[in-house]
Amino acid sequence: MDPLRILLPRAQAQPLLPLPAGVPAPSFSPRLVPRRRARRHRNGAARMLPASAVASESPWTEQEPASGEKDERFDWLDQWYPFAPVEDLDLGAPHGKMVLGIRVVAWYDRGAGEWLVFDDACPHRLAPLSEGRIDDKGRLQCVYHGWCFDGRGACKFIPQAPALGPPVHNNSKACVASYPCVVQNKILWFYPRAEPEHRDVLQRKRPPFIKEIDDPSFVTSFLVRDMPYGYDVLAENLMDPSHVPYAHKGLLRGLPRLVDPGREEYDKEGGVPMAVKVEDSSVNGFASSQGPGYSKFVAPCTYYGSPASKKSEKNKPHIMLVFIIVPVAPGRSRVMWAFPRNFGLWLHKITPRWFDHIGVNAILDSDMYLLHIEERNFAKAGIENWQKSVYVPTSSDGTVVAFRNWFRKYCRFQVGWAAPTVDQLPATPTKDKLMDRYWSHVAQCTSCSAALKAMKALEVALQVASIAVVGLLAVAKGTLLTSVVQRAVIVSAAVLCFAASRWLADFIQKNFYFEDYVHAYK
Repeated sequence: MDPLRILLPRAQAQPLLPLPAGVPAPSFSPRLVPRRRARRHRNGAARMLPASAVASESPWTEQEPASGEKDERFDWLDQWYPFAPVEDLDLGAPHGKMVLGIRVVAWYDRGAGEWLVFDDACPHRLAPLSEGRIDDKGRLQCVYHGWCFDGRGACKFIPQAPALGPPVHNNSKACVASYPCVVQNKILWFYPRAEPEHRDVLQRKRPPFIKEIDDPSFVTSFLVRDMPYGYDVLAENLMDPSHVPYAHKGLLRGLPRLVDPGREEYDKEGGVPMAVKVEDSSVNGFASSQGPGYSKFVAPCTYYGSPASKKSEKNKPHIMLVFIIVPVAPGRSRVMWAFPRNFGLWLHKITPRWFDHIGVNAILDSDMYLLHIEERNFAKAGIENWQKSVYVPTSSDGTVVAFRNWFRKYCRFQVGWAAPTVDQLPATPTKDKLMDRYWSHVAQCTSCSAALKAMKALEVALQVASIAVVGLLAVAKGTLLTSVVQRAVIVSAAVLCFAASRWLADFIQKNFYFEDYVHAYK
């Protein structure tokens, strides 16, 4: 995050976010403030906020549908869902995930040269195919009893079936459900209906397309993280710009300071009102603008935007922030985070992905516990009572209000799970499990997994080196090492190797497993 903020041109770094998450104007009229010169405050010079960003005199109230308005329902099953960025998928192994309440497995069909997505259950005894392997003929093999499946999901081999017996593998009950899928924007997407009539769904509907990700003049860095709270809480948090200087304090340095006309007191975090405008709200999502920047929510998964105008010149520096918001199960979600940009290309080439992921994971950690508990507080009050339970009187909460309106109006406050689910939140674990980075991110990321493996090997090498140096000192005492200076150098080398191994162990623990974020001391 920090390198991007440093590289972002000052003219484009006006919003108080790395992404100008749009905040739609509520249903009330803002109180106008006379124009005046922007004040300087102790946090430094800043531009003046427009008057439309000030707090309203009336709290936001729930918007009721107009009389005669068609009661549209959002069809959760008629959508494309992201599985993973292809750069995090191993061509030689199957990968399992849960999406929209169903367990699916992705694997690469070498014969067809394409990724496929199946139900993650062998039809024999329902063992997970994601724990299987790709056999020597390029088929997906269940490792429980060896059944093998081709790219259409048809069973091609049952080891337990006699060769001269009936061809039981041809029975339709031996097939695995295969979902339509496509690689777009360097992400593997799938459509959660396996019936034959949906086989050609790509001709009718495609996943949301973000041209900057595929633009050769842009570079993009992806991160995937499983979150211990639900889809709606993740979505509203990612759309909320005003929490950034507080929940992520100390993590996003270099953010521009804004000025609120008429305000005499500023806190050190620099929070101020934000002026936005909502456009094109419908069952398919909504768009918003904030100053020259824009953002768009394409229901149900895609939220993206930029601090620059859509009409900005092609050769000018341009950055976007893209969030892919994946419903996993009640109380669980997944975020895919991307940074398409057309500047700092050299920095992208020399910086490993895992290094970028350290900063992004720290940001996700910093409000994770807050959101986990917030979701349970909402559940106690009843999610349908969200509007009655909260107090959102300012336009800074506008994007959250817009999302909650969409979720209420078109979804009836519910995700349309593709499989029967128990609509009950899981128990709250201890913080080290709640904020665990290894299973929620590292195990899914090829770059971080490789970096962790290399660092662990280096840690062992440093420990072995420190022991070997001490052994050399003991053996060579009085023979090879005759001077005090020589012995001091050897002892120093041993101490440095041991200290380096301890520092590396602490670095590994904090960045690849768990580090608490204590807000009180930030």
